[in-house]
Amino acid sequence: MAAVPVYRWRLAPDGLATRRQLRARGLRPGGQDVAAQVERPRRRRGPLVAYLYRVDQAKPVRPMTPAKQAALDKANAARRTCPQCRTDAGYVIPAELGMCVPCAYPEDEQRAA
Repeated sequence: MAAVPVYRWRLAPDGLATRRQLRARGLRPGGQDVAAQVERPRRRRGPLVAYLYRVDQAKPVRPMTPAKQAALDKANAARRTCPQCRTDAGYVIPAELGMCVPCAYPEDEQRAA
C-alpha cells in the first residue's frame, strides 16, 4: 500500500472531503481508496486522524428503500421498548439501565406520590 499524503488540520486542498462532508453533499466514497488524511494535534495523546476521499470520484448516496425504512423503524422501536414493562418509553432506553427509568427506579415514583 502506498503512503497517503498527510495534511495538518484545516489545510487539506480543495477536492478532498471526509465521509461526513461527503454525506452532507449527498455523496459516499463509493469504494475508492483513501486519498489523504488530516491530522489534528492533541497535547497528551496522539493526533486525531480523519481520512479524506476525492469528491470527483464519489458516488451518490443510495436511496432509502421501503424495506430498509421498515427495518430501521423496527430497530428504533426495539431500542425504545422497555423489556421490563413492554411499553414504549418515548426515548431510547439507556444501555446502563437496560430498562426505562420508572422501572429502574420505582422508589422515586413512590416518593413523588
